Amino acid sequence: MTTIVIDALRSADAARCAELERQLFPGDDPWSERAFQEELWAGHRYLAARDGTSLVGYGGIAVVGDPPHAQAEIHTIGIDRAYQRRGIGRELLRGLLTIADAAAATVFLEVRTDNDAAIALYVAEGFATVGLRRRYYRPSGADAFTMRREPRR
Repeated sequence: MTTIVIDALRSADAARCAELERQLFPGDDPWSERAFQEELWAGHRYLAARDGTSLVGYGGIAVVGDPPHAQAEIHTIGIDRAYQRRGIGRELLRGLLTIADAAAATVFLEVRTDNDAAIALYVAEGFATVGLRRRYYRPSGADAFTMRREPRR
């Protein structure tokens, strides 16, 4: 069994992220290589999960404002299908939440209402459903729950 390492996502990883996006989210307008690069250029924080030199997962968060009014949004988390159900998504999420907690930020995210595994993960990590966004994902038209987690100190 190999050890997965979580570290900072680099601009050079954008092409692999876009490849994973196409595999993971084919009906929901997957992000392009440029979209990932623009996220990094904008200063948003992204983490990578690596198996040796292979990128097998990624996750990103944006934090705005200062305590006590800081807010964060989880932009994306994706794990190569061959690596799912190994706790990698949880580790990436926890890394992103550490970033948010350092800023004392309330965290928001959207998740497909039919993504039971992700919803269970988010609930286990302290998120609660606070809203429903109809036809949020394009072009599939899938609905999304908006979820929220209060800052941890």
